[in-house]
Amino acid sequence: MLMFILRRILTMLLTAFCLTFIVFYLTNLPPNLEKLAKTEASARMTDAEVESWIERNGYGQPLIVRYGEWLGVAPGWTNVEANGTLRGRCVDRAEDRENAARFCGLLQGDWGTSTVFRNPVSEIIATRLGLTGILMFWVMVLMVPSALLIGVMAGMREGSRLDRSLSTFSIATTATPEYVSGVFFIVFLASNAGVQIFKGTATSAMDNITFENFFLPVLTIALYGIGYIARMTRASMTEVMTAQYIRTARLKGVSFRNVVLKHALRNALIAPFTVIMLQFPWLLNGVVIVETLFNYKGFGWTLVQAASNNDIELLLACSVVAVFVVLVTQLISDIGYVFLNPRIRIA
Repeated sequence: MLMFILRRILTMLLTAFCLTFIVFYLTNLPPNLEKLAKTEASARMTDAEVESWIERNGYGQPLIVRYGEWLGVAPGWTNVEANGTLRGRCVDRAEDRENAARFCGLLQGDWGTSTVFRNPVSEIIATRLGLTGILMFWVMVLMVPSALLIGVMAGMREGSRLDRSLSTFSIATTATPEYVSGVFFIVFLASNAGVQIFKGTATSAMDNITFENFFLPVLTIALYGIGYIARMTRASMTEVMTAQYIRTARLKGVSFRNVVLKHALRNALIAPFTVIMLQFPWLLNGVVIVETLFNYKGFGWTLVQAASNNDIELLLACSVVAVFVVLVTQLISDIGYVFLNPRIRIA
């Protein structure tokens, strides 16, 4: 197990290196740098002035060098201005400019400064990711138990009226994207056209979470996942209930309740466990839509703002977080799968 985890960690590091380099390349394409120059300096800059700004601010170096600077494995760029002032990646970010560090990248904990919010990217990510973490926690609290209950109940008696009803509900929720269900809930549950039980915006939930201002975004995200996990649980439960050892237990006189709880349930939850772990990366995508729709300024809202305003440093930080979440949840999923299924052995 230890060697397996070490190999997976090495693979994760290599994957993270490749993915972040791709994102770095895409965010540092010449049109993006030109747009950044005009945003930071002047929208009326000439092409020659844009080229000069790019060179003076360290963006004119080879891509691999700038990627090394961003990672913190290459020394930060430095320039001497016409008036003799020393400027540079690390110099501009240091309080003590005379004793500025040579390396100031991701590995040193320096994520850069947002060109939109004018704050350190690390502070923005920590704050916004914390808000999204709260949202994701309540989504999982609602989604996982509901989905497992629906899936197990549907799979216990395949083909029954209960199975058909719950399966229809699961398919309907899975087929409904968040931006459709979210708008539906706002119109009918939070506007003058409906009953106005809840608030149509979750902005106030950033300071004080209540059932009224937080339930709709939680329900909007959870609804899609409930259907997906329920369908996987139902399929797994149906397969387990037709296994030979289940038939043997029934023939021995074991009650149907004990057969389900003691024999079928654990094996039926192996496949859903993997699906549940994969919901975390999906939730990062789902919150982009829902947080924007409900004006909840978490990670998804921040990602939209960074992409819309060509905030390169913030975009790169968001990509690092997304890659980290995907890789870690994959690792946890693989390890948990081994413990849930004793037949799995790691070579």
